[in-house]
Amino acid sequence: MGRGSKREGAGRPKGTGRFGEPTKPLQVPVSDFDKAMNFIQNRFFKLPLYCCSIAAGTPTDTDDKIERKTDLNELLVKKPEKTFLVKASGLSMINAGIFDGDLLVVDNSIEPKHGKIIIAAVNGQLTVKRLHINKNKVRLIAENDTFAPIELSKEMNFKVLGTVIHVIHTL
Repeated sequence: MGRGSKREGAGRPKGTGRFGEPTKPLQVPVSDFDKAMNFIQNRFFKLPLYCCSIAAGTPTDTDDKIERKTDLNELLVKKPEKTFLVKASGLSMINAGIFDGDLLVVDNSIEPKHGKIIIAAVNGQLTVKRLHINKNKVRLIAENDTFAPIELSKEMNFKVLGTVIHVIHTL
């Protein structure tokens, strides 16, 4: 056997390494190396999703069978390049289940339609409200009766930044 050649049976058997399967080398920019390593070490952030639903009323039998492991991005984000997060502030949307400090998942590729909850800039100030379109009148409606609707006029600088698709809040 010559120098530098592979010895028969040498090295770790295939599929027995850290990941339990063959691996490939990958080049990652230095600026993203820590993020990539964190992603890999956490097994791609996949969490167990159980088959059964949890009753919010009368308790029911449970099943501890895991349906699959899923990444929250798969559940919450359909278009990553068009999705962003923003933190809610205030009490104007509590009847829609949006509370102070909640994290809102917003998709700016969804067309803003009547009845949807949107993130908007009104005269340079950001707000989260329900879009109400009635004939030629557009209003932003709070989901709390103590807040008056915002009546939009042609003089106002108004822009929809996206549609809220999920709310994440801590109990």
